[in-house]
Amino acid sequence: MELTLLGTGAPTGLPRPDCPCAACATALGPGARAATALLIDVVLLLDLTPGAAFAAARSGHGLGGVRQVLLSHPHDGPPVEVPAGLVSPVRVPDGSELALLTGHRVRALPTDSPGTAYEVTGPDGERLLYLPPGAAPAGFEEAERPYEMVLADIVDRPDAAARLRAVGAIGATTDVLAVHIDHDVPPGPELTRRLAAAGARAVPDGTTLVVGEYENVPDVPRRTLVLGGARSGKSVEAERRLEAFPGVLYVATGGTRGGDTEWSQRVALHRERRPGSWNTTETCDLVPLLAQDGPPLLIDCLSLWLTYAMDEVQAWDDAEWAGGGERALREKVAALTEAVRGTSRTVVAVSNEVGSGIVPATASGRRYRDELGRLNTAFAAECEQVLLVVAGQALVLRG
Repeated sequence: MELTLLGTGAPTGLPRPDCPCAACATALGPGARAATALLIDVVLLLDLTPGAAFAAARSGHGLGGVRQVLLSHPHDGPPVEVPAGLVSPVRVPDGSELALLTGHRVRALPTDSPGTAYEVTGPDGERLLYLPPGAAPAGFEEAERPYEMVLADIVDRPDAAARLRAVGAIGATTDVLAVHIDHDVPPGPELTRRLAAAGARAVPDGTTLVVGEYENVPDVPRRTLVLGGARSGKSVEAERRLEAFPGVLYVATGGTRGGDTEWSQRVALHRERRPGSWNTTETCDLVPLLAQDGPPLLIDCLSLWLTYAMDEVQAWDDAEWAGGGERALREKVAALTEAVRGTSRTVVAVSNEVGSGIVPATASGRRYRDELGRLNTAFAAECEQVLLVVAGQALVLRG
């Protein structure tokens, strides 16, 4: 089954008309995207959009052979004038199936927002799933096997991919393509990086793909360290990297700090940002978690883990530090990094990048700074990817 993406952008296209934002200003050339429309084997068109006929011609196809036009958007009737000779578009009710004389079968599936998802099965059995903009699947049961290809609004609804992964509809070989791409993320390397973290990719308008060919599927890093200063956006970046995966265990190392209202507010903000399907545990006992099999771990953060570890070995006292505290802390850090090296889980950890500015005025402050630098270095050595977040911008240091 052959798929040509006539457009891959949001319903208004990218750049948006008359939008002055930085993403729209840089969405030029290959970064420009028409509204999403899919041409399957030149017989089935999913979503009729402005310029679809010209887009098909540019890709070397015509619309004369199209036998069915289906709409996914949450409105009745065609969004644009129907080109001469093209069959009238329709929207199929949820749960209904269509069988084309060409051997293609189409099933309409429900979503959690207005619109219709379509499952298309080719004559040879390959399957793709197409979701409308801003939608995630609703009521999906355990899949018999993964789709060969999924096309969805990955940037705006990463939870759609998480839901599909949870029921086995997205597997290790599923080609996950981002469509309905808007100006939420700057085009180019940043879009590629964010999608790759979700196990997805984007292709330019006019690209033709063979459904079922396993190629260019991004490998999600199994261990990632996200560094950054205060309010740099490092926690948001870490959370974003796992939004497209189900059942994430959020490991909070800061504790509750009973009576500290400001800290409670910080914790509440973090909780509100997390997907409702995630679980949370508050602990600094990281080694057993890393040794277990299970869903992805998001550890936030190593800086607070180090504070706890230094408290345990009484590292703030010079005499205790010299009398065995330093050696005990080194053993704890070594045990943690060994656990990271041997873990089978997907891990994203957050830590503060320190030591680039003023030297702390106290011996204990300098000790903490030095030990956090050593911990970050040791942890990073065990990670496939290391990021530094500055002013909300992620710089890839490794991977």
